[in-house]
Amino acid sequence: MTTVTTDDKQIFTRRESEARSYCRSFSTVFTKASGSTLTDAEGRDYIDFLAGCSSLNYGHNDPDMKAALIEHIERDGVTHGLDMHTDAKAEFLKAFERLILRPRDMDHRVLFTGPTGANAIEAALKIARKVTGRQNVVSFTNGFHGVTLGALAATGNGYHRGGAGVPLNHVTRIPYDGAMGGDIDTADLLNRMLSEPSSGVEKPAAILLETVQGEGGLNAASREWVRRVSEIARAHGALLIIDDIQAGCGRTGNFFSFEEMGISPDIITMAKSLSGYGLPFATVLVKPKYDVFGPAEHNGTFRGNNHAFVTARVALEKFWADDAFRATIAERSAYLEKRLSEIAALLPDARVKGRGMMMGVDVGSGELASDICKRCFRDGLIIETSGAHDEVVKILCPLNIDQETFARGLDILQSAVAETTQNTKIAAE
Repeated sequence: MTTVTTDDKQIFTRRESEARSYCRSFSTVFTKASGSTLTDAEGRDYIDFLAGCSSLNYGHNDPDMKAALIEHIERDGVTHGLDMHTDAKAEFLKAFERLILRPRDMDHRVLFTGPTGANAIEAALKIARKVTGRQNVVSFTNGFHGVTLGALAATGNGYHRGGAGVPLNHVTRIPYDGAMGGDIDTADLLNRMLSEPSSGVEKPAAILLETVQGEGGLNAASREWVRRVSEIARAHGALLIIDDIQAGCGRTGNFFSFEEMGISPDIITMAKSLSGYGLPFATVLVKPKYDVFGPAEHNGTFRGNNHAFVTARVALEKFWADDAFRATIAERSAYLEKRLSEIAALLPDARVKGRGMMMGVDVGSGELASDICKRCFRDGLIIETSGAHDEVVKILCPLNIDQETFARGLDILQSAVAETTQNTKIAAE
């Protein structure tokens, strides 16, 4: 067990920027992680229902990825190679082509960007604008695409947009599926605005969307709505960009979140769990006819990560070579939906949101959701909120979490919700 002194704890508040966020909710010092468990300096274990905000879909320190990474490091494998050819990159690309692209009849090129999802979004927007010669981009209410300026312009979150300090232009925001109630078809609204020459909406270079809005509150678009938006993009000469940064790599059931929707995105952005091991790694998948950047036109010192190539290749070969992992996700998803429905029933007007292993409970207020998460942390569960008002308690545990740990984490959540309900009743009396 690692000994943490008072000064060790104080160094964060004394020296780290006020921009820190997750640590404010989880006030301990973590020293170890394995599978679905984080351990702090006092030796206390916490079940991890955050998983690096879906960066650890295969859990912490997968033994096979770890062994491959250690072997690569010990043989002096390339650590940093700009975008030069390396054996690690070649092996990743061959595995990605064999296990992901070809079985899905996809011929996309792979653009390695800087290591964040936001950088992948920036590259995707630049490609669309270069291809079409247009500036405007359509994005959707509650969408979250990153906090660099181009990505932030397409993001709906007012708090993050307020940090820009400059105008965030060249984006038209349209209500997401269901955002205006069940009686209004927002895809039809989008089509009308793009078709009407006096709507004031410029023809877009791209339409950018998440099939499940992670930070936006686990809003899940229907298959029909996504297909319709895809058709609208084609009809109006816009590229369709699917942001699969959080919803991809199995989080919603398949490797890509759109696989059963009958669409073929022109551009797909990926990051978070792509490395399989929590290492920084982001890509843009782009159809060959739209692969228009010249050499280094979108570059960065850390485009591509050889250590991530190693672990990503193992992740693909271990989890995506057959349908076994997909079947496990389906089982876990069904169990999660059942348990969350029981938990939601404890609260008035609460409802389950999301899809696959990207689900949560809308409890109606950010204050209540925060209280529930604090009680969970007290009892050994790390879980966070999302949504416009932080009103959704969101589950993003590793996809391969063992059933016993999964059930125990949901038990903690259920007890926390029951406790808040009981306290509310007592206060009302």
